[in-house]
Amino acid sequence: MRAVILGMVLCAGLLAAPPARAEDAPPACDVPAYLLTSDSVLTRVAAAVKDGNPLDILVLGSRSSTIASQAGSAYPAKLQAALKDKLASTSINLSVEILGGKTAEDSLSTLIKLVEAKKPTLVIWQTGTVDAIRGIDPDDFRHVVDEGVTALHEAGVDVILVNPQYSPRTEMITSLPPYLDNMRVAAQEHDIPLFDRFAIMRHWNDSGDFDFSSSAHGVELARRVHACLGRALSKFVIDAAHLDRTQQN
Repeated sequence: MRAVILGMVLCAGLLAAPPARAEDAPPACDVPAYLLTSDSVLTRVAAAVKDGNPLDILVLGSRSSTIASQAGSAYPAKLQAALKDKLASTSINLSVEILGGKTAEDSLSTLIKLVEAKKPTLVIWQTGTVDAIRGIDPDDFRHVVDEGVTALHEAGVDVILVNPQYSPRTEMITSLPPYLDNMRVAAQEHDIPLFDRFAIMRHWNDSGDFDFSSSAHGVELARRVHACLGRALSKFVIDAAHLDRTQQN
């Protein structure tokens, strides 16, 4: 039954859209400043930009990191394009590893191996959805997130946690708050930024920018949401690295 539910959630997620350019992000979908503010600092990102080194980013996520086969329309590609636009003098290299259908624990060994092989400056770790759907004990989930972040820090990389998507439809079949809370606690304890995708998407839904309760206009909705997420995440990275305007284009 959980496998069926998982499939429903991932399909309801933002998985189908045609290619789109980063500049296609609409003027709507603004994000309140408090949702893009972090007291934690991306020191390695800041050093890479300041020293003129490449900024290598590894995104570890689920199927919601993609849009079917159109990788250029997904939020990681939009993030890369926005960073290239804002940090024109910095080489921005971004790779995406999809850990589809895996819990945080299932992903842990793969995560560590990928970081050892790719040696990124920044890891963006999207997690929590599969654990919630499968009913993994929230305390066990936080323990695994703690272990993963510790391993990433020991490997010498900056880390951003990304929590699950917001959707009124998924809220009816699974309880996300314990996992959202545990990710927030883990981020605070490890002094790393948390990109609160859930709260950002809920704000867009409540403000009328998007209607996530409707299945209408699914292709256009996916394209716009990914563009908006990429734009918001680029601002989050730049602000968390404390990159001033002289370091931006």
